[in-house]
Amino acid sequence: MLDEEEDLSTYKVVVNHEEQYSIWSVDRENPLGWVDRGPSGPKAECLAYIKEVWTDMRPLSLRKHMEEVARQQANNPPSPLPAPSTEPPKPDELVTRLATGDHPVEVGLRPEKTVEAFKSAIDRGYVHIKFTGTKGGTELGVRLDNKASDWSQADFTQASGSVYLEGRLTLNYVKVRCIANLDLGTLSGMGQLQILSD
Repeated sequence: MLDEEEDLSTYKVVVNHEEQYSIWSVDRENPLGWVDRGPSGPKAECLAYIKEVWTDMRPLSLRKHMEEVARQQANNPPSPLPAPSTEPPKPDELVTRLATGDHPVEVGLRPEKTVEAFKSAIDRGYVHIKFTGTKGGTELGVRLDNKASDWSQADFTQASGSVYLEGRLTLNYVKVRCIANLDLGTLSGMGQLQILSD
């Protein structure tokens, strides 16, 4: 008695216009676009033939396209990259503007603008300074430099006096120092940026 898994049919090797191989029963008409190519016989024999001859699985049209691309690249090598510019990068317009002269500033605080909230921000070492003269107001997060800053003239409990703040940040990929003189009564004053070389 034969094993139910054993296939005793006779097959033939067929190929299409893209040079893709398959097997097909010899008793059936070839599917449209497929022609006989190679031996007929048991399934294993036909598959072994296909494995031997079909070494590039890419369709013929893809192989031709890739050969054409390679030929074009060989005839037209890519242009060399342009030499790096020797000109120094142009400074950012906003940074340049805020680094020229003094500008009106105010403390940026949310949800409420109070001296207590400002003191808390100073204690954390990070304050928001808003340059109010720019379109929409440019608000910057500044990490304070405690050694350069001075709040000895400030009375936070009475909301009087002034503070002098300095700190670093990066604005539009430019490293800058922010300097601000602020009145505690109004939480506003004047400030500017200094472009840093390092």
